Amino acid sequence: MHRLARAGGTDGLLRWLAGRAEGWAGLVGPDGTVLHAAARTARAVVPDVAGLVAESANALTERGARAYSLDTGAHTALLFPLSTDDPAAPVLVVVAPRPVAAGLATLLADVVLPLALCRQAETLERRRRRVDLAESRGREAVLHLLMTGQLSIAQQVAGALRPRLPDPVRVCVVECSGDRRDGRDGRDGRDRRDRRDGRDEVVQVCVDADGGRSWIVRCPVYARHLILVMPADEQGRDAVPTDEAVADRVGDCVVGVSEPVPLADTATGYRQAFHALAVARELPTRHARFGVSPDPALVVGPAGRQWANELLTPLLTHVPRRAQDPGSQELAATAASWLAFSSHATDHLKVHRNTLAARLKLIGDLLGLDLHRLADQAALDLALRVRATPAPACTPEPAPYATTGSGTGETARDLDAILRRPAVRDWADQQLAPVIGSEETLRTWLRCEGRLGPAAAELGISVPGTRKRLTRLETVLQRSLLRPPSARYDLWLALRARDLAAPV
Repeated sequence: MHRLARAGGTDGLLRWLAGRAEGWAGLVGPDGTVLHAAARTARAVVPDVAGLVAESANALTERGARAYSLDTGAHTALLFPLSTDDPAAPVLVVVAPRPVAAGLATLLADVVLPLALCRQAETLERRRRRVDLAESRGREAVLHLLMTGQLSIAQQVAGALRPRLPDPVRVCVVECSGDRRDGRDGRDGRDRRDRRDGRDEVVQVCVDADGGRSWIVRCPVYARHLILVMPADEQGRDAVPTDEAVADRVGDCVVGVSEPVPLADTATGYRQAFHALAVARELPTRHARFGVSPDPALVVGPAGRQWANELLTPLLTHVPRRAQDPGSQELAATAASWLAFSSHATDHLKVHRNTLAARLKLIGDLLGLDLHRLADQAALDLALRVRATPAPACTPEPAPYATTGSGTGETARDLDAILRRPAVRDWADQQLAPVIGSEETLRTWLRCEGRLGPAAAELGISVPGTRKRLTRLETVLQRSLLRPPSARYDLWLALRARDLAAPV
């Protein structure tokens, strides 16, 4: 019995009892509700188990007895409360064919204690899991608020948890091995839960590596990822950086780390860490830090800010017709999530794919954009990033620079005019410098809307060959291309800026 209690718990003990009794065994509530049950054979062996159990449980409750038996024509029901002190405690019920095997009543009396302990342990484990799930969801909610720029609300929610949110921060993405998740790839609830539980060991390693200073979140989008919002300052000169310590102690994980960013720019830090992760996969050390690369939102100048504001105004001033419809803030968050995570935005936003599709159609209609086109996606992504960037951080307009076009507001409405700015052209040259002379694959892939099949057909090579070329470009560019968040929007803007600057 004790071996069964350790290995199989309540269900294992009940199956064993049903076999010994050659009938039915279960735990029943005081009102006759069956909580757990096991039968040796089909339910037809006992014609009316539910009725017999209910009658026996009611009789036991009325008499207040420590044990009870009820005989019918062909069966006997034996009842033993798991606790005589708690009226709400479940009752062990065994229904066996007559005549009852010798010693069965004694066996049931002996099994009551281990069965009660099993049930208590399982109840405590369920409560612990609920607490862990609630904390995980709370941390995920704080991360979502940070990613959408709602800093004050994020800090208020985080105040109930530990540690407090640092500022400034480095964002770290840890990719765990799939082997730690029992090899399951399904999308049902149990498989997803098992994969998440497989990260617990890595979570503890992260806590030990930085002394519990980081805010650790299980990624809601990628089941193999952990996201760490770490203090930007290192613990000390002699301390091993957290990313290096984790990569060293967990032999099958990969780590990417961002530059130091303000807490309000957590979304930027996450993108940088994700790009660094793509580089780290190809390194023997399995960890990498994001290289110096300015954000395009910092080089568009006041004209770019005006352009972004004008483009987003229909979205930001949208008033839903019904109270249950998404408002402007929710639509903006949806657009940012979809641009960052593509179809995985359903996991990030916790919405159905049809809901996501309906919101994207509304966003496209409001802005006059075709969100199936990479060009319009890049424009919307840039506009949202400009809006999220504090105005003083944007590069001021040089005095000698004059906008093109006949009207004063034309530059704000025309993305091409923004991309002609000298600062943007310099940024574009820096982005594309690693691939000078080998842009064909990149240009073709972007021209085909970032789709592998059409790009492979145009290049005249196989889809796996195209994927290998893009993987090599990821290493050269030190950016993620094939998995969102992807650098394809930045690269499209950079190539467009270079084309506009080229002599006709």
